[in-house]
Amino acid sequence: MSLTGAAKPSSYGSIVKDDLSIIDDNEAVPDYDDFSDGGSAAWLTVFGAFLALFCSFGQMNAFGTFQSWYTTHQLHDLHPSTIAWIGSVQLWVFFFSGGFIGRVFDMYGPRMIMALGTAIYVSSMMLTSVARDYSHYLAAQGILSGLGVGMLFYPPLASISTHFRKYRATALGIAMAGSGIGGTVYPILLQYLFVNVGFAWGVRVSAIICFVMCTTATFTVTSGVTPQAPAKENMSWLDLRALKDPKFALLVVGSCFMSLGLFTPFCYLVSYASDHGVPSGTAFYVLAVLNAASVLGRVAPAHFADAFGRFTLLVPCAFLAGLSTVLLWPAADSLFALVAYAAFYGVFSGAFNALIVPCIAQISDIREIGMRIGLLYSIISFPSLVGNPAAGALLHVGHGSYTGLILLSGTSVMVGSGFMLLSKLKINSDIFARV
Repeated sequence: MSLTGAAKPSSYGSIVKDDLSIIDDNEAVPDYDDFSDGGSAAWLTVFGAFLALFCSFGQMNAFGTFQSWYTTHQLHDLHPSTIAWIGSVQLWVFFFSGGFIGRVFDMYGPRMIMALGTAIYVSSMMLTSVARDYSHYLAAQGILSGLGVGMLFYPPLASISTHFRKYRATALGIAMAGSGIGGTVYPILLQYLFVNVGFAWGVRVSAIICFVMCTTATFTVTSGVTPQAPAKENMSWLDLRALKDPKFALLVVGSCFMSLGLFTPFCYLVSYASDHGVPSGTAFYVLAVLNAASVLGRVAPAHFADAFGRFTLLVPCAFLAGLSTVLLWPAADSLFALVAYAAFYGVFSGAFNALIVPCIAQISDIREIGMRIGLLYSIISFPSLVGNPAAGALLHVGHGSYTGLILLSGTSVMVGSGFMLLSKLKINSDIFARV
């Protein structure tokens, strides 16, 4: 069919570009209107994505457990802000690799990337188990692990987007719940293993679990469209022309502010709990509660977003995540208050993680979905890199006071929600429209 002669789709769930001027009049474009929105291949892809995110992004969400352990064991002579660079580098490599991984996905599909990603990720954990100094942890758990997580994160999510349209947010939310459940299980599992079998064997047991689950995911995730090489004029690894689309550009800017503060609670909440009188053997449960609540945030808003609009739910959820940090975290001076904040923040931060990909897909050509998802994550890798160390620096400047850290985290997330609102208004100027 010729997209140049087609009317703009009425559904907010369309995967066809709103700005059809970017498509060459003479270019033959396949018809992507017929999505299965179900079937064995589609749901096996969701299942595989769930497994991959459980042990990759889920374990990365549990870095607070590593941060707390390193502070009192292997790296006890280093300041927490220095140790936080391990998690920040991991996050940066994971995000920055998205642009390149997304382009390879569009050309070759998910399987090759995920197989290599499994090998890299498992190897990174084995190397972490034998690391001896800070540089070893930075290389193995920071750089190598971040790359492996990226290769196990972007291909399955992009694949789901090629199988679903009407129920895309729901399917992606189920898959993203894997990272929330992983983030719930891993703090408890790792703490138990570190205490009972030692750090080295604890990490190795985790590596074995990840090998089994990621291998299964590699064989179950498939793409719903035939991969194809881009035209010669579009061969760049990071196609920045996508930023000429104001809807996408505003979404990227909002995500940059979000990523500056979004991950700070994941990194510092355990230390905060310990510093406020919560026993160290109990403090890590706060992180588990945060990640458990994010499971609800990944599934419920994503399900309702298919009915009420993806941007319609993304904006308030992002704002409430920031607001809860500014209002509830400073008042959390007991275990009960900390758990309440962790649960509230987990729900709304989880909603952002679940809804951002369907929002990208909604305003993108399906043939470029891998590239656009990856491009956004590549750009937000830079604020993600400096977010946790900047929070740690504020903690140091404040002589142990968490006030500056909390304000940076909460306000940056709320500012990000404002730019996402502007992106929504670019799609439909009615602020109450279901977009």
